[in-house]
Amino acid sequence: MRRRCVSGVALVAAAVGLLSGCAAVDLPLAGVRVGANGMPYALLRPCGDDSYRTPGLDGSVGDDGPVTTGWSVKRTRLSGDADFPLFSPPAAWDARHRGARRLLPQHHYTLGFGHYVTGDSYNGIVTFTTADLDALTPGQVWADSRAMSRHDFEKLAEDSC
Repeated sequence: MRRRCVSGVALVAAAVGLLSGCAAVDLPLAGVRVGANGMPYALLRPCGDDSYRTPGLDGSVGDDGPVTTGWSVKRTRLSGDADFPLFSPPAAWDARHRGARRLLPQHHYTLGFGHYVTGDSYNGIVTFTTADLDALTPGQVWADSRAMSRHDFEKLAEDSC
């Protein structure tokens, strides 16, 4: 009986290991700041020299409402840090926009990108509301569900890799 139990535990552990290795982990590698001009900016910080793909912004009314605003990119081989106006991703990305190109009240937003490699996959992601950004003071970044200094965001992103 004991032998079957040990074998069963080993099989379950192996299955969990295989399944968990396939899922991308969400990391605080994306943030949002407000520029001196009052415009929101996106910050994307992939790990090291990692390439990334499909950055995008989705905005919806409430947590589970349909996406009504934002943009998406189909490119799959982007690289390097990015810092750009939230609703104006780099032209070379050829983003597809939907809805208003500004923050809307009562909307929840998700900004993110993905790095997908067998055994080392992750998503850089940040969620926020218009109210979260309105509460930022100059020089702060919204990331990891909280406001922080730009320096603290850069350190958080670096330490998350």
